[in-house]
Amino acid sequence: MPLSAGAEACHAGSPGGEGASEAAPLLRLEPVGQRQPMNRQQLEAAAGGPGWRAARCSLVVLFWLAWVTMLVVSVAIVVISPKPVPTTLKWWQRSLFYQVQPELSPHVRDERSGGIDAVCEHLPYLKSLGVGALILQGAFHKKATPADLSEVAEALETTAQIQHLLAESNKAGLKVMLSVCEVNLQDQEETPGNKPSNPSATDALRFWLEQGVAGFVICDSDAAYSVETLLEWRRVFEEFSTQQEERILLVEQTSDVLRPLNASTQNLTLVNVVMRSILPKSEQPLSAEEVAEAVETRLQTRQEDGWTSWTVGGEVPVELRRLFLVLMMTLPGSPAFRCREAIDHTWDKESKHLEVALFSTLSRSKSREEALLYGSLMLLPFNITHNFSSHPFSNSSVSPRPVLAFLRSWGCVQFLILLNMRPEPLSLDPAWAPGLPEKGVFVASTGMNHVGSTYLHSLQLQPYEAVVIKLFNPGGYS
Repeated sequence: MPLSAGAEACHAGSPGGEGASEAAPLLRLEPVGQRQPMNRQQLEAAAGGPGWRAARCSLVVLFWLAWVTMLVVSVAIVVISPKPVPTTLKWWQRSLFYQVQPELSPHVRDERSGGIDAVCEHLPYLKSLGVGALILQGAFHKKATPADLSEVAEALETTAQIQHLLAESNKAGLKVMLSVCEVNLQDQEETPGNKPSNPSATDALRFWLEQGVAGFVICDSDAAYSVETLLEWRRVFEEFSTQQEERILLVEQTSDVLRPLNASTQNLTLVNVVMRSILPKSEQPLSAEEVAEAVETRLQTRQEDGWTSWTVGGEVPVELRRLFLVLMMTLPGSPAFRCREAIDHTWDKESKHLEVALFSTLSRSKSREEALLYGSLMLLPFNITHNFSSHPFSNSSVSPRPVLAFLRSWGCVQFLILLNMRPEPLSLDPAWAPGLPEKGVFVASTGMNHVGSTYLHSLQLQPYEAVVIKLFNPGGYS
């Protein structure tokens, strides 16, 4: 290659030189003044022409039609779909009943000896825990006549004690009901020409209603449990009832099946509350398996003859007492506790703190949650004890496990109650409840040692433990 070739090349690339390719601009810019805006025809051509404009208008119209259609369908679904209607509850449907049987002898007034003053002393304490009504038992002996109801046994001193209890209960905001269960209120013998009712019995009812009694308790085995008598009593109750303070009749069920009244259509108006026992009467304490079976049998027996008030009834093993407290407070209806059964003031400090905390937590939850007040109850299918291979609680290979579980639901709100009646801890199979939400928050437990949220697949129940969990529904509310 000649040495002059580089010089020739450089000369050729100099400005103004022929073939000056390196100095020439890569993009040639036209002067600004020479640019012309696109006219309408050019814009329509660039946008696809008149056909594209028509397609675009059609898409816009379809979008708005689809949006309006979805809105109309959504509104129709909300309007047509059944929704829960808030229920206005009576005072006896919101109350927790507490059954007391103090010594009413004129010589027993010291609060340490279980007299009437002992009950009066603890009325504010019971009110603070959520108790709404007392059921005074043992005020009348079984052979008492209607006349004895207004002149209570052993003269007027006992009547004065009951009146004192009524006055103190009124100050504490508690209602008092008198139990006349198994008392002879029919001292007239029935004859073919006479009605079985007794005017002196209604006079006795009026006497105590005037004193401020909120109602009476009878047994379904009493002669007074009849249509004729209860219709007469209902008229007396209506004389003293107001819209805010209705006087009621509570029937304690002593048989397996409540004896129906002759006029069954009037049963709901004649009987306000039916007190049922969860456990059957037994001479020997029931085992955990027998308790589980009895509870399950009772829950599966649906009787719509009045508002239900649950009481334990039978003897509960010591290790299951807190579990039964959870059970009674989460069942539909108004629980009825017996004195020294659940919130006795003589417990030691540690036990009292735990029991009272559990009772108070459940009481507050029941008073403000519609699902626990009057929501539906559904027994979950895995609460029935089967053989081990088919039971969802599967961390042992010895025996089926008596675990009870049920849901309380109202609208989108659900509460899950699990009760382990075995002395071993139980782990849940991850697939135990595929239809339930995966997550929830602890409301209460027998040990009061669970707080915060939890996943159902990671739950483990301790021996004799019961838990109450409020479930989180995806996309719902709580």
